[in-house]
Amino acid sequence: MSTAAPTSALATEALEVLRELTGRPDAAFREGQDAAVAALVERSERALVVQRTGWGKSAVYFVSTALLRRRGAGPTLLVSPLLALMRDQVAAAARAGIRAVEISSANATEWDDVAQALAADDVDVLLVSPERLTNPRFREEQLPGLVARCGLLVVDEAHCVSDWGHDFRPDYRRIRDLLGTLPAGTPVLATTATANERVVADVAEQLGAGGVGVTTVRGPLARDSLRLGVLRLPTDRARLAWLAAHLGDLPGSGIVYALTVSAAEETASLLRDAGHDVRAYTGRLDDADRKDAEEALRENRVKALVATSALGMGFDKPDLGFVVHLGAPSSPVSYYQQVGRAGRAVEHADVLLLPGPEDLAIWQWFATSSMPREDHAAAVLSAMADAKAWSVARLETVADVRRSRLELLLKVLAVDGAVERVQGGWRSTGRPWVYDADRYARVARTREAEQRAMIAYARPVEEAGCRMAFLQEALDDPTAAPCGRCDVCAGPWYPTEVPAGAAEAASAALDRPGVELAPRAQWPTGADRLGVPVKGKIAPAEQVDPGRAVARLTDLGWGQRLRTLLGDDGVGGTVTLDLEAPGIEEDPDAAFDSKDPAAPHDSQARRGPLQRGRDVPPDDELLRACGRVLGAWDWAERPAAVVAVPSRRRPRLVAGVAQGLARMGRLPYLGELSLSHGGPTGGPGGNSAFRLAGVWQRLVVGPELRARLDELGPVPVLLVDDLADSRWTMTVAGRELRLAGASRVLPFALALTA
Repeated sequence: MSTAAPTSALATEALEVLRELTGRPDAAFREGQDAAVAALVERSERALVVQRTGWGKSAVYFVSTALLRRRGAGPTLLVSPLLALMRDQVAAAARAGIRAVEISSANATEWDDVAQALAADDVDVLLVSPERLTNPRFREEQLPGLVARCGLLVVDEAHCVSDWGHDFRPDYRRIRDLLGTLPAGTPVLATTATANERVVADVAEQLGAGGVGVTTVRGPLARDSLRLGVLRLPTDRARLAWLAAHLGDLPGSGIVYALTVSAAEETASLLRDAGHDVRAYTGRLDDADRKDAEEALRENRVKALVATSALGMGFDKPDLGFVVHLGAPSSPVSYYQQVGRAGRAVEHADVLLLPGPEDLAIWQWFATSSMPREDHAAAVLSAMADAKAWSVARLETVADVRRSRLELLLKVLAVDGAVERVQGGWRSTGRPWVYDADRYARVARTREAEQRAMIAYARPVEEAGCRMAFLQEALDDPTAAPCGRCDVCAGPWYPTEVPAGAAEAASAALDRPGVELAPRAQWPTGADRLGVPVKGKIAPAEQVDPGRAVARLTDLGWGQRLRTLLGDDGVGGTVTLDLEAPGIEEDPDAAFDSKDPAAPHDSQARRGPLQRGRDVPPDDELLRACGRVLGAWDWAERPAAVVAVPSRRRPRLVAGVAQGLARMGRLPYLGELSLSHGGPTGGPGGNSAFRLAGVWQRLVVGPELRARLDELGPVPVLLVDDLADSRWTMTVAGRELRLAGASRVLPFALALTA
């Protein structure tokens, strides 16, 4: 490990630049910063800097950029993982007198201006996402010139390069190819705060491809300002009640992390009802709303943002006073990265983890989210053998995989050189591709070990060791030692009681059932290629109305109870459209949409043997919740009859709910639709086109049901099922009822997966 200091002449000049950039005449380099600058500027080396959040990694590349520009070098190319992080870096550069610009989806109207500024050499730093490297226009029009002129390449959050990194991003692996195109002697800097020895070795190996030397600057990772704790409470109600009662006691302003979008939104709503000024921050916000929320927290206009991992690496607030997690991330390394947002410019900051019973189910998806399936890859490559450009929508008709997984698979195949992104979609390169089963198995085992480590971190005080030392050891920090501040070293610093009033308010909020079930309005692209002769908009006379469900499976309160009731489906349902994986690029050029991972689907796809959930009739509490949902439903016409979707897995539950609602509403129960052609087919993990094909013409209005509908005439019908995800079961069943004479179909499900 080389950490040579700069020569006296460079040291003097570098210190002058640092003081100019910071505006502080007394500014001085922290240990290791000057060594990294020397490696880049004096020796044109490649450097890997692994230092805690707040150490000043940006100072290294800003000072190096200024020094290299003085020496006639071209602009710095900075690969940065998130749009929000780019915003922070551009702002920080401006404060330091560095002319920085970005090329991203957020400023597409400014690309021509950026190109002109680059051509005029008026740009010191250009920021791009790793996904931008795959964009055909950028790759053809901008990248060759940038590579030829690049004075310094910076890879921020470099742990994303590694398979072993806690938020590996396939497109980061392209950086190794980019390194091979740089002119000889171009310095390269990679930075991260969250890398253990395995990740450091992997990133250093990739940086040093071709035998180039790599200087590694690594420092201690302990954060003296952080006071860590773990509070284990028995229920989601207790956790929310504790937070509502004690959020105001936490210092300054901060972040409350939740694992799902709906949990973040629900928690923010409950905290606002309790009188706290908070906002929800998720991937569902548009860019303008995200910026506004970030500024509100920076300016302390809110007590907290209740956020998913969308607010992760991309947020910089040095005086952040606390970070609370409602549910644990899937690894101690990821946890360290998120809590590292706090306490960077204040003496004390509080960090508290409130683990939940749903954590493990969410981790199980994250553990394999970047792993392609061999059969999916084979189907895609076989279809693309014609060497034509294939859109993602067209590929959905050849591989039964959800769009998010399909786009991730295309990224992996592109990084491995088997396909390439072109105008109009993706095209095969003709290069052979072999599924690396051993590699994916090794990564999966690593993810499982990280989960076990996170469980160990979250042990009760009486069973745990120092919390900070645990995180340091997870990052292979040789300086790990008891911190003297955490709840293990110094005793619990947080109150443990849950006030009765707060508990009652949380219970009232969580017991409030009812979410909308949006109807399908458009047939999926390519359905006709799967034998379903439909396309375009669904005819108004065949559509269902907006429906209702008791809860989303990702919801707190009723969502958790329904997960228990629905067994395996409930477990899988916690990790569907509602999640946001850490570190995912918000740019549309990033094809991986973290809000749409694969998961179990509509009840039509789950008619196999019962595994964990038991088929039992609904209890009175569930029926009362269903009744409250119907009572609050602002339908245009009240239903005049009830029909059930046939279930081979939970017939007693589905029929019981349908019959119970009929009794409560004093409506006739007309029975179930009939199964045709063996009933619905398909399984979990598929996409919209395949889900439609799996249910098409397999749910029909049988003779008895048709006769009952004829007796009633054209009336609105309430259609009942247990679980809705893709919504094609409800759409097709409702269409059959409309064609059989129902004037409206009002879908009702116990749970939505998203």
